Amino acid sequence: MIFVNYVMFQVIVGKGVLVAMGEEPSQLKRALIDSSAGAISGAISRTVTSPLDVIKIRFQVQLEPTSSWTLLRKDLSTPSKYTGMLQASKDILREEGIQGFWRGNVPALLMVMPYTAIQFTVLHKLKSFASGSSKTENHINLSPYLSYMSGALAGCAATVGSYPFDLLRTILASQGEPKIYPNMRTALVDILQARGFQGLYAGLSPTLVEIIPYAGLQFGTYDTFKRWTMVWNQRKYSNTTAEVSPSSFQLFLCGLAAGTCAKLVCHPLDVVKKRFQIEGLQRHPRYGARVEHRAYSNMFDAMKRILQMEGWAGLYKGIIPSTVKAAPAGAATFVAYELTSEWLESILT
Repeated sequence: MIFVNYVMFQVIVGKGVLVAMGEEPSQLKRALIDSSAGAISGAISRTVTSPLDVIKIRFQVQLEPTSSWTLLRKDLSTPSKYTGMLQASKDILREEGIQGFWRGNVPALLMVMPYTAIQFTVLHKLKSFASGSSKTENHINLSPYLSYMSGALAGCAATVGSYPFDLLRTILASQGEPKIYPNMRTALVDILQARGFQGLYAGLSPTLVEIIPYAGLQFGTYDTFKRWTMVWNQRKYSNTTAEVSPSSFQLFLCGLAAGTCAKLVCHPLDVVKKRFQIEGLQRHPRYGARVEHRAYSNMFDAMKRILQMEGWAGLYKGIIPSTVKAAPAGAATFVAYELTSEWLESILT
């Protein structure tokens, strides 16, 4: 999600929307625009891509193999509930109906809306501090290093602020039919009874650890792709006076490529996070083995055990729907953020 928001931010800057009315919005108005547009775009993106997110989570929390070829191994004879995206989609539709693809979407919205709101607001504040100017058009001159640090810190703040809803979303999305937790309240009560208040932040450590390299790869590769695009544009329009800056569509493609690279590298940490989130909680037997309480002593122990029991494939469970999800998520966020931001600016400035 960080890379999508960063692309949106750069695109808006490139278009000069912030100065369309001839003056810069006040800090309060700017924060309101950033938080509101971010929350709305995040909600739309999350709702549109929920089916892929549900499938991804089902794969990630399944201890059994998730590919049919792995079942041919003699030492893995336990049947698997889900073995592929198409098979998983058919099973969810047949057993849970169309609403099964939006299981856990309410806590997901409660998670993503404050997440994107906090992220956009903190990101603008940090870039204003780093650049010495609150004018957004001046932020584009920041070095990739400062952009990376701003995005990483904004991501950390947003993660801590919205994490309990992320955990509840994972728990509700991972269960099928019959439900163990009929609603968010019963899941919350069970977590508090079984783990205490700290249970609402189970898996936070690998999540925060994931953000640093994830943001680094996103911002680093994004800037690299952006420079390559500018060089390509320069060569293409070498004999004209056309603008060599990347177009909105080119920026979107750069962000999508950067996010895909980061996702491929950091996906194992997301798998580990999901295992900690459902550790020790109830799970219907038809969906396979559950992660027992204190199955992993720490993040590194979790990765070691997953490698031993499930192989390298275990660390990349759900990678296909997770990667496929990036395209519609980016498109939905792009359109929603741009339109909402322009509309709010026309009202507030």
